[in-house]
Amino acid sequence: MEETNVQAVSNGKSPSPVLGNSTPAPPGNWHPRFAKPFPAIDQQTMRFIVGVIALSLPYLTNHFAMVGGPRLCSISESYWRGDWPQTIFVGFLFAIASFLVAYNGSTWLEMVLSKAAAIAALGVAMFPCACTEKPEIIPHLHYVCAGAMFAVLSYFCWAFLIRAREKGHKQAIMRATIYALCGVTIVGCSLALAYNGLTQDSMTVEYPHFVYWGEAGGLWAFGISWLTASHVLPLVNARRERHYLFRS
Repeated sequence: MEETNVQAVSNGKSPSPVLGNSTPAPPGNWHPRFAKPFPAIDQQTMRFIVGVIALSLPYLTNHFAMVGGPRLCSISESYWRGDWPQTIFVGFLFAIASFLVAYNGSTWLEMVLSKAAAIAALGVAMFPCACTEKPEIIPHLHYVCAGAMFAVLSYFCWAFLIRAREKGHKQAIMRATIYALCGVTIVGCSLALAYNGLTQDSMTVEYPHFVYWGEAGGLWAFGISWLTASHVLPLVNARRERHYLFRS
């Protein structure tokens, strides 16, 4: 039960909560129910938001593109469609970049790679592809940024996998399996897209939407891995690990 500091009241100061019999509350945005300060930036909630954005980006861009025209042959083509497809494509990538800039991970390397992925995401948004025979602002930069971003995201799958395996319990092993599948999917989609580009769109000739599905597969794997790493999902987290979006 929350108590008040009697001495502070007698000195004319605002009472501060104490924990237990005499332990003062920790600094920060303290909440008596959870007995710990709220973090200024909640990295698990950030992972959850990034995961939702990555999962929804392929569907929303294609959905709004089909409202006034044919379906997308590439998610990056959204930039040239204008209106809602362009707004969602650029806006969502800027949102992902913003969260990645603020995300520090668990190691110095993860912090650096997160910033690098943020720059790459901005490059994808600001330097559009040559889709539908549109000119590139800087030749090949769009594809270099996309490849760099997916490379970093596949590394994060591996980093999440290692930490999950170290915990060793049933739910952690389930998460490790998800990270492994997502990492393999991101790498596989990236290699398939690179092969298509290096062979003058040989796969696109037979399958016009090949690039779209390759990009979507990589983004969905990215989204699933970060949703899993947020510890919000109930089935793949032990009760003591669960993260609640509206709790500290």
